[in-house]
Amino acid sequence: MWSITSTRKSDNLLRMQARVIGALILRETRVTFGKAQMGYLWAVFEPVLGTAALTAIFSIVTRHPPLGTSFALFFATGVLTFQIYQRLSTSLMAVFEANRGLMAYPLVKELDVVFARFLLIVATYLFVFVVFFGGLIMFDLADYPARLDQVLLALLATALIGLGAGLINAVIMLLWPTWKHLHGIISRPLFFISGVFFIPSAFPPNIRYILSWNPLMHCIDWFRSGYYHSYDSPTLDIGYLLMYTLVLLLIAFGSERVYRKYQK
Repeated sequence: MWSITSTRKSDNLLRMQARVIGALILRETRVTFGKAQMGYLWAVFEPVLGTAALTAIFSIVTRHPPLGTSFALFFATGVLTFQIYQRLSTSLMAVFEANRGLMAYPLVKELDVVFARFLLIVATYLFVFVVFFGGLIMFDLADYPARLDQVLLALLATALIGLGAGLINAVIMLLWPTWKHLHGIISRPLFFISGVFFIPSAFPPNIRYILSWNPLMHCIDWFRSGYYHSYDSPTLDIGYLLMYTLVLLLIAFGSERVYRKYQK
């Protein structure tokens, strides 16, 4: 009898928490996209148009992409994957400050606002991927993914790294607001060393070894290995990537928990 009662209480708590997060997602959507003329559609088309512009520029500068025959496909696999991490790590940085007023409500917890923003960003970029890659396939600029499960796992790993980095950034910013400006400067080189514009196998072994410490490079390489039919990366280390993701999430949630206890 006790176990049945406790199970029902747990189910009710989970349903209540799911409703809270759902309401927070709707609020995030209105606050983030409500003021723009195109609203949510602009959040989808902005990265699409940005990737298309980069593709046009590099197709003029370089005659052949480093992998395959489609510039649009190669750069999309790099740029859009990197943007998931970048958007999460920067947007989650200010999540506590932006939702400080909601913390007065007993039902709203700190991690609820984190997960609400995380889910909204991930859902938006999944829509972006469907629109962009669907368009490439429609115009015969890309094939269907060779291994869709590997593509989705690579995106999941990227999103979780973005979640961990964003939560750590949020805690640091609560302690030291200047971190917001420093983070933008420190993280800028990541765009150029994460494999967005190159494949790691094009470099000598000593350079590949240095680059292999960057988990985002493995995320992009994993995505391309899953998408391209003939690409098998010698640098990709999924074990290292998963271990890094797990440790990062443990540090992120642990630091948030310690800060919350310290505040109380």
